[in-house]
Parts: sequence; C-alpha cells; structure tokens
Amino acid sequence: MKTRFAPSPTGPLHLGHAYSALLAFDMAQAAGGRFLLRIDDLDLSRARPEWEQQIYDDLHWLGLHWPTPCRRESNHMADYDAALDQLWDMGLLYPCGCTRRDIREALSAPQDAPREGPDGLIYPGTCRPDRPLAGPRPKNQTLRLNMDAAMRHVREALPLTFTESGAGLSGETGEILLSRNAMINNVGDVVLSRRDAGAAYHLAVVVDDAAQGITHVVRGADLFDATRIHVLLQTLLDVATPRYHHHMLIRDDHGKRLAKRDDARAIAVYRAEGMTPEDIRQKIGL
Repeated sequence: MKTRFAPSPTGPLHLGHAYSALLAFDMAQAAGGRFLLRIDDLDLSRARPEWEQQIYDDLHWLGLHWPTPCRRESNHMADYDAALDQLWDMGLLYPCGCTRRDIREALSAPQDAPREGPDGLIYPGTCRPDRPLAGPRPKNQTLRLNMDAAMRHVREALPLTFTESGAGLSGETGEILLSRNAMINNVGDVVLSRRDAGAAYHLAVVVDDAAQGITHVVRGADLFDATRIHVLLQTLLDVATPRYHHHMLIRDDHGKRLAKRDDARAIAVYRAEGMTPEDIRQKIGL
C-alpha cells in the first residue's frame, strides 16, 4: 500500500488536514506500506515558502514521517504538459475563453438553470468545437476536456468503475460506476489547463498519483464526486486507478466545514496552546 497527503502551501493546516494526513499515514503503517507527502504548489500566486515550512513542521509534530525529498508539483510542469499533449492529440481538448461571469450569464436563461458539478458550474459548451482541432496544442490558453468525446473514446472500456472503501458524501461504497450520461450532464467539460497557470488540479493529481505509484487515495468526502473525473483521466492516459477512501469532514461546533481561512483552528494554534499530538488525535476521533 502507498498513500499520500498533498496539501497546498497557501495557508495553515487545520484539523481537517490533520485527520486526512493521520488517516493516510495510519493506513499505510498498518499495512506495512509507505506514506508520501506531496506539495500542491501549482497556484504560484498564492503559494508561500513560509506556509510550506509550516506544513513540514506541523506534520512532523504530529508524528508523521515520509521519504524525502517530497514531490513539489511546480517542479514537474513537463509531466503535465506531456499529458495535455496526449489528450490534445487524441482530439479531446479545446481552448475556452469564457470567464466565470460569461458562464453564469450563459446559464441565466430559463432553459439553462445553473447547476453545480465537481468543477463548479457545469459548463454550457459555449466554446466547444464541432470537430477535433488540428495543429499543435495552444499555449497559455484555458483548455477544457470535451466530456462527450472523452466518454465516446473510452466506450469500449466501459463500464468505468472505481472502488470506494470510505463513505463519500452520499454514503456510496464498494464498486462505483461512472455513467456516461451522468458524466456529461452532471460533470461536463472540466478545465484541465488554465491560461498562464498551467495544469489544473484534476489533471495534476492524476499525473502525480500515477508517477508516484499511489495505490490508495485517502481524502475528504468533498472530493468524492471529483473522483469520477480522475478515473476517466486515468483511463484516457492509460494509468492505473487507485483504490479510494473518502473520509468524513471535520466541522466546527456549528456544523460548518473547516477551511484554511479558519485560522483559529489551525494546528499551529493548538500547538501554541500546549496541546499534544495525542490531544489532536482524540479531538478528531482518531
């Protein structure tokens, strides 16, 4: 078994991060496997060295250890470019110049009531071409996956499935089926590369997990629906699909999901107040 924890250095780790990291570490340790730390620093405008160092400090304090050096996504742009080239050559990507406001306005018509998918508002297809685009992959443009074309491309590999050992938000466990209609209607044409920013999360996480040989992905239930995108990309890129374990979300006393802006519940604050790693484990139910 090989698990991983992949935080972004854009703010302090909170109790939800502690739960995810500790659970992934414990599962790997119990199976005699390996736990890896990966730094998701693709958002260079928000990533900060001090937050990255805080990640190391907090996780070491919690008792976690991992092989070094850990993978930093900003050092592997060539890997993501290669994957984008592969998908482009398959005729599955297209440039999109729509802003979030454009998408909201396009979905404001009565017949197109806005719906949320795992990548935000489900894209209405404004820039989707009628046929695959020729020529080299355009640079510094937002690129979307043509979901209908992608699902047609893998039709012979259907049914697409993944194994879930957690609960997700909907309580689904076991073998989860990816329905073609659901992928088109409830996921849509997701962004895989952003203008002037390179690979988007959905592509990077698939490439990273494959490169590191991750066998079990342990993460919050809020990412359960995004797993459908990742399994499709794994199939298109011909890489292995890990097993998934989506765990419960840690919430505050009012039931609100914790976020990085919730600094009062940062691990570093609890450390400064004199709590121990065992106190943290008890607080989050581990």
